[in-house]
Amino acid sequence: MTDTLHQTQNQDRELIPRVLLRAMGLLVCAVLAIVAYARLTDVPLSASPPAAEITQERAMILVSDGVSGAVTVLSPEGAVIARLSATEGGFVAGVARVIDRTRMQADQPANTPVIVTRRANGRLDITDPSTGWSADLMGFGADNARRFARLLDKP
Repeated sequence: MTDTLHQTQNQDRELIPRVLLRAMGLLVCAVLAIVAYARLTDVPLSASPPAAEITQERAMILVSDGVSGAVTVLSPEGAVIARLSATEGGFVAGVARVIDRTRMQADQPANTPVIVTRRANGRLDITDPSTGWSADLMGFGADNARRFARLLDKP
């Protein structure tokens, strides 16, 4: 008798209420419909950084020493632009590791220049011509973007 009563109580108690499951399913369908509409009608991307004229750009080679955070920044000719210690170069070294990993996946040489660009609206971006990878550095915060801005300003 207690087994039957216990089974009945378990059947009455749902782990996830049906209303919640239906709502989640409806939400997934709505998101898929919105994405399909945007792709089929070529709605322009709204989260893209604003386009602006290039005011300065510089090619540089980022050489990270691994996971410590230290990085050496070289000109395409091999002249040292900056040597950043682990405390100074954390973000720059992190970007260098991302670029290295992307190049390894694309089977591209490791020590080719990237292009750091400053735009008229003050935004900075970095592009790897060998893989097509790029990033808007302002998306990582003003302090991190300033680290690359300093590299642009170095002689």
